[in-house]
Amino acid sequence: MSQINASLVKELRELTSAGMMDCKKALTETQGDIEQAIDWLRKKGLSAAAKKATRVASEGLVALSIRDGVGSVVEVNSETDFVARNTEFQEYALKTAEVALTNGEEVETLSVAPFPGSERSVGDELVEMVARIGENMVLRRSARLEVGHGVVAGYLHNTVVPQAGKIGVLVGLQSTADKGALNEFGRKLAMHICAARPIAVNKDSIDEALIEKERAVLREQAQGSGKSPEIIEKMVEGRLRKYYEEASLEDQIYVVDGENKIKKVVEMFEKDSGADVTITNFIRFELGEGVEKEMEDFAAEVAAQIKN
Repeated sequence: MSQINASLVKELRELTSAGMMDCKKALTETQGDIEQAIDWLRKKGLSAAAKKATRVASEGLVALSIRDGVGSVVEVNSETDFVARNTEFQEYALKTAEVALTNGEEVETLSVAPFPGSERSVGDELVEMVARIGENMVLRRSARLEVGHGVVAGYLHNTVVPQAGKIGVLVGLQSTADKGALNEFGRKLAMHICAARPIAVNKDSIDEALIEKERAVLREQAQGSGKSPEIIEKMVEGRLRKYYEEASLEDQIYVVDGENKIKKVVEMFEKDSGADVTITNFIRFELGEGVEKEMEDFAAEVAAQIKN
């Protein structure tokens, strides 16, 4: 058996233009035989559709699953919104979110977990679906949230099918309050998080590196004022409070009433419910965020296909 190393994978990729992971799997399945690996890729439809593996997949779905104080969210990408409306693709996203309830901390762990109703893993099922549908698809990211006593509430924006849409939010509420009321309150908080885009629960949990980066930007802006260093530092700290109001969930103005800060809204719920409430964490996935979408020249693409 040939050793399946990076150079062998690279060689197969150059011969077929298939994706790296597909090439590695093909070589594994064929004990490192290049010729058999090429045939394996062709049979799966991965070599014939080689160029698709390099295209940006920024469409797709964000899917949620919530059960017994545990919530998961996954983002599965496709090249086109048309495929995102394919029932097979939707079923894959929903089932993958269910698997993520127990295996969703990292994509790598989720990918090797068994896929429901199949003898394949989550990752292998995706490879099979790529071959069947003929478009590049990616299990981009996953996360899970769990609370000991309380609820994990969720919200989906631009819902395509139940439990899957374009933006998904989970929020964990630690509390002994009535779960029905807590779930409804949590859903409203999740809606706020969807709209307001906080980056942390409170200012103490904001990454110190982000704060220092913001402080440096504000300091550079203030230095143009000609003020003394002492005054500049006071100006920076004053403007940093504005940053906290935008980045910290507890310091944001609640979008539902447009008046109270989230911290105050939580206190009001605690008074009404007679129980303490702690926002343990939240997760917000927006479809395609951070993915640079290629601006394709349609005429050039058609011309390239004609040449091939």
